[in-house]
Amino acid sequence: MNKGYLIAHLKEHDQDGMDKFRQMAGPTIGEHGGKVLVREPNPNVREGENLGTIIVIEFESIDAARKFYESEKYQAAKAVRELASNAHLVLVEGL
Repeated sequence: MNKGYLIAHLKEHDQDGMDKFRQMAGPTIGEHGGKVLVREPNPNVREGENLGTIIVIEFESIDAARKFYESEKYQAAKAVRELASNAHLVLVEGL
């Protein structure tokens, strides 16, 4: 089974809100077997707009990534994140 990945590109505008989001989302990532592979606040963007921080989280499968994203706990954290940042977020399946 292929791994699943959550890839986020975030522009933070409320540091306190993002701190609260991380406190909420971190344990939920672990509960769903996720592992943060990348957190880069200064990515080397070669094409397109640089929103800011890039995050890549690996899950055991795309289904596990979806279950994480759709979980009540993550949706509560997401509501906090939406007030504190602008984001592009995708779920993808590895090869």
